[in-house]
Amino acid sequence: MKKTKSIKRSLMIFLSVLIALIVYAYGFQVTKVNLEETKSERRQTQLVRILRALAKPDIIGYDKIEVVVEQPILIPCPPEGYTPPAVSEDGPYLRITPACTDPSETVIIEGFNMAPGQEGPVNFIPPSGVKLSLGNVVTDGKGYFKLEAKLPNRPSDQPQKISMTTRQNVGSPHFTQTAFDTWEKIVETVFLALLATTVGMVLAIPLSFFAARNLMKDITMPFLTLAMNILAIPLGAYLGAVVTLTFARVTELISDIFVANLAGIIAGGLFLWYTIRQALPQEEISKPTFLVRTGRTALLILDVFVTVLCLFLLSNLADILGNTTASVIGTFGFIGTFIADLGEILRMSLVLLVALAGAGVLSSSASKLSKIILRKLEFPIQKAITIVMATLAIALLFVILMAVIDWLYQINTPLITRWIPTFLGGGIGLVGGIVYQPRKLLPVGIVIYYISRTIFNALRSIEALIMVIVFVVWVGIGPFAGVLALGLHTIAALAKLYSEQVESILAGPLEAITATGANRLQTIIYAVIPQIIPPYISFTMYRWDINVRMSTIIGFAGGGGIGFLLIQNINLLNYRAASTQMIAIALVVASMDYISSRLREKLV
Repeated sequence: MKKTKSIKRSLMIFLSVLIALIVYAYGFQVTKVNLEETKSERRQTQLVRILRALAKPDIIGYDKIEVVVEQPILIPCPPEGYTPPAVSEDGPYLRITPACTDPSETVIIEGFNMAPGQEGPVNFIPPSGVKLSLGNVVTDGKGYFKLEAKLPNRPSDQPQKISMTTRQNVGSPHFTQTAFDTWEKIVETVFLALLATTVGMVLAIPLSFFAARNLMKDITMPFLTLAMNILAIPLGAYLGAVVTLTFARVTELISDIFVANLAGIIAGGLFLWYTIRQALPQEEISKPTFLVRTGRTALLILDVFVTVLCLFLLSNLADILGNTTASVIGTFGFIGTFIADLGEILRMSLVLLVALAGAGVLSSSASKLSKIILRKLEFPIQKAITIVMATLAIALLFVILMAVIDWLYQINTPLITRWIPTFLGGGIGLVGGIVYQPRKLLPVGIVIYYISRTIFNALRSIEALIMVIVFVVWVGIGPFAGVLALGLHTIAALAKLYSEQVESILAGPLEAITATGANRLQTIIYAVIPQIIPPYISFTMYRWDINVRMSTIIGFAGGGGIGFLLIQNINLLNYRAASTQMIAIALVVASMDYISSRLREKLV
């Protein structure tokens, strides 16, 4: 029995070794491993040349002067013979053996008293003055070199020349232009990574809560409420966008008038201060009547419009101040440009923010209305309303999805893009309204969780190097495209890390806050955020470190930063300059690692 087990074990080991051998042998074939190439003399010479260039980074340099040493030669030899002119042996000179010869013959060229360790070309110069290369030489420690060269077939009755050119250092050492370019680009790289990390962090924090299973799994919604929300959210977003774009067009009329924008902001601020005090009094003696409550609600709605208008005026004011400041303060004009850019960012963001706010307000109103319907109306009426709302909601959802597909693939056929989705979605909604009861609780939270996770995983699976290609087309080659690509990738990566941290928090504080009757927002503020601040800081600093390293790669595709300069020098075979950039990258990454570890030690 033991012998049988031993045989089986030995057989399994043999089969495992055989399978591993086959797998790795096939792997060598697929990856085209060719060890003979490593023995190629040509490739070894190129490798040595590159390694030696990389070992001499172009950081410190000297001003150089060009030293040319020439010696005449006759091709062919005259009948009476030829004696070369005497040269002074106190300075650099050449000796050619023989001093005259026939075309296409080989001569020995020796150099004496040259600058030690200098490399330079040796050229043949016919009477036309066109330089013909005979080779490159490097002088030894005594300034000597020797070269055997075959002369070109250029006979002439006039003396011709052989020259050797070197570039010698003069003056004191100084930083090279490569060093200055590298410094400029490495600073650009650090700030590129900083902006991408900041944008990614700001957007990833709120999105991470949607991808946290422990927060989303208990969120349910009655079928009627869900149907009404599906209708309310797109409608609210559309109305918010329309209102915002209207205000944008109105404020453009005075976009260049400083006094008008400032006066509008002051007037709007005073109006908001007064109306908010009226709409939200600190103390009430008696319960307000329906008319009073309606008036206060109308005032609050008006305050929202005034706030949006004031924000547009503020963006105009920032644009005016920024451009004026940039033209006045000279060297620090980038501060004014930054202020103007902040105004433009505010103007661009308002459309999205107000659209989201409109969607949220209308969604909240729809939820409250659905609760009233479920609480006060009879079941047959509830069922009828549910069927109508479900039919309209699913039809609208299908039309929106098909509109996105039509935009991407340009189908441009109304039957396919509008009518079929409308009737198909309406049919599905009708069946759902009939089958499901109005109070049927649906797991909305877990659906949002899976959708969020899927989107984040999809974005993380696309490397920033691919993303930057798209953004280069949109905003042009440069660091801005790199910021957008890294920012998008950072949102997905940080949202995943943040959400996993939220999923690992202690359940006790969450249950305690929930037991007090706190709503979802209060639960997150008082039970979740205090537990996640330290790891969020740690993840954010770690992501900045990653973005610094990634920004060197996206530069290969036009994303700016040090990578853009590095790939240029590699393509130009300028390995000394490339070595400078690689050293800068290594120093910055090491410094970032040290700084982030110290910050984590202090803050986390």
